[in-house]
Amino acid sequence: MKFSEEFRDRGLVEEICRRIASKPAVSATIMEVCGTHTMSVARFGLKSLLPPGVRLVSGPGCPVCVTDQHDIDSFLALGEQPGVILASFGDMLRVPGSSTSLERLRAAGADVRVVYSPLDAIDVARENPEREIVFFGIGFETTMPSTALAIRAAADARVGNFTVYCVHKTMPAALRALLSADDLRVSGLLLPGHVSTIIGADAYTFIAEELGVPCAVAGFEPVDILLAIESILDQVRTGKAIVGNAYKRAVPSKANERARALIEDVFIPCDARWRGVGVIPGSGIAIADRYGSFDAKRRFADALALVPAAQETPCRCGEVLRGVIMPADCPYFGASCTPTDPIGPCMVSSEGACAAAYKYGGLEIAK
Repeated sequence: MKFSEEFRDRGLVEEICRRIASKPAVSATIMEVCGTHTMSVARFGLKSLLPPGVRLVSGPGCPVCVTDQHDIDSFLALGEQPGVILASFGDMLRVPGSSTSLERLRAAGADVRVVYSPLDAIDVARENPEREIVFFGIGFETTMPSTALAIRAAADARVGNFTVYCVHKTMPAALRALLSADDLRVSGLLLPGHVSTIIGADAYTFIAEELGVPCAVAGFEPVDILLAIESILDQVRTGKAIVGNAYKRAVPSKANERARALIEDVFIPCDARWRGVGVIPGSGIAIADRYGSFDAKRRFADALALVPAAQETPCRCGEVLRGVIMPADCPYFGASCTPTDPIGPCMVSSEGACAAAYKYGGLEIAK
């Protein structure tokens, strides 16, 4: 199988669903760690295909959603500095800060550029040698290598007016913290596909062996997701947790060594604050000293020190990210919080649980 259409085959989907339904019934709450899984589950109506007692909830797998409010405010504040151009992926444009957003900053006259790669931001820096270009380095292990590559490329080419405001986060540390929380009750984890292509399936061994939680890596098509869910339910039935891999065509057991070496050359581990979770030790990365001149947090330290404490959004996005509540349980959902006028990032991000629930008419909250 080489094409996505084959993994959407109706016959295969029905066969897997019949197989799942033919096995002894089990009650299980499975967390979709990845925001792309959340969107796929809602888009294809997969919850309606699962047996009674099997429940899916969203987790902290949307990098936009888990970015701390103060980090968003800090990056926005840099856009008000003279001569600064902000560069970011498009999914950050309408994410609300405490008082503004990138979209509103641009409307007010700030120079905000949407880029498709951090290397594009270096091109902007070359084209504007008299300006300072700050790229918002956001995402999990999936996007870390591209940011690292851009920093190293800027260093090699001596592009001195390019910096990165780095808020990248690592998934395994977050999952360990999440599974240790008192208010989380899940039977298994649907593990992210994109992240796993970088870190490998073996990175999750601690989830099964130390914490005893069933889990499986999944791709993003219906067949991928259902096969991973079947693996998790089988583990729940037997009481033996393993790291299942239903995405072997893309995810190896071991980490991508070239990506790992690139990340380790440019970054060092650090503590990071996650929206809805708090500070998780060792779950973030910072730019290493050897590339310190490309660190926006160092170059603009004086300006960033003046950024006031963040005003958290009034919505219950943090609880949605922890799988504690469903999007519809938030009183703002679909009323004063919509994709065109979002209160929190879970409604505006293309991988947000609230956006998925709103876009697909409640399919995301069907079970």
